[in-house]
Amino acid sequence: MPQATPTGPFDAGPVLITGASGFLGAALVDVFRRAGFPVRIMVRATSPRTNLTWADVEVVEGDMRDRAAVAAALKGQRYLVHAAADYRLWAPDPEEIVATNRDGAVILMEEALRAGIERIVYTSSVATIKPHDDGTPADETRPLTPETAIGAYKRSKVVSERVVEAMAARGLPVVIVNPSTPIGPRDVKPTPTGRIILEAALGRMPAFVDTGLNLAHVDDVAYGHLLALQKGRIGERYILGGENVLLSRMLADIAGLVGRKPPTVNLPRAAVYPIAFVSEQIARFTGKAPFATIDGIRMSRYRMFFTDAKARAELGYTARPYREGLSDAIAWFRQEGRLK
Repeated sequence: MPQATPTGPFDAGPVLITGASGFLGAALVDVFRRAGFPVRIMVRATSPRTNLTWADVEVVEGDMRDRAAVAAALKGQRYLVHAAADYRLWAPDPEEIVATNRDGAVILMEEALRAGIERIVYTSSVATIKPHDDGTPADETRPLTPETAIGAYKRSKVVSERVVEAMAARGLPVVIVNPSTPIGPRDVKPTPTGRIILEAALGRMPAFVDTGLNLAHVDDVAYGHLLALQKGRIGERYILGGENVLLSRMLADIAGLVGRKPPTVNLPRAAVYPIAFVSEQIARFTGKAPFATIDGIRMSRYRMFFTDAKARAELGYTARPYREGLSDAIAWFRQEGRLK
């Protein structure tokens, strides 16, 4: 069920949301519409239109790296929620991911400042936060550096977040949110985690490695953005998370939801590296993202566990049990004909 809209002296003025054709972006549009905000979205001409089902939302086309298009999209808006990002854990040219996310953030923030936007929510990621070696949940006080970030996506988010933080220190009215791993309906691409859910539901994940994730329903993460806009402190970072879950438990819960036997083989990480290497080589010829990547295996050495205590205390953020996100994701994949 949708959560109640916060009350208080905050005007629901026009808001531009980027990334609205994607997984989290579509949930953001729903949340802000329900809260009474007139919503404008900026999407690329090539973006999928599956999630764009709103009759009362203004759609403008533009790339976040196109300064003129960004300036036009911001015209007449009071607020900005910048959620667009190149969310890939692998690309033939990894620097493309870094450049897209960094340059898009810089242009959006600079043009928002020029346009006089009153408040901004910038969607970062827990990818910018250093996990504890022992699996203890990490918080906002453990920022990664670009040099210690594993993989192009993490590095891109670290670099982008540091740019936004520096602009906040110079007067940009921005609140930064760090979603953990959203799961739920409308994962159109799907995201890397959505792909795990889909493959596991189809019975194509007979084994796992010892790792863990923080999983949250995408609608709760989206609602956290609204809370950040209304209540967040300028320049602060807020983890928007859910439950810390071992991958083995996640796969067992997926198996239970679809009536399959859960995988029981715990693979040593060393055995997966050759699989990831071959997958990446095949991907270079096919152009399709590999299911296993070398960076993904390197990241799996850490249990990506986090605490959202700060967001709960300062924003009033809450998250439902993560199994509801799994159930909603599987129901949506089944509705879309991807589970047969």
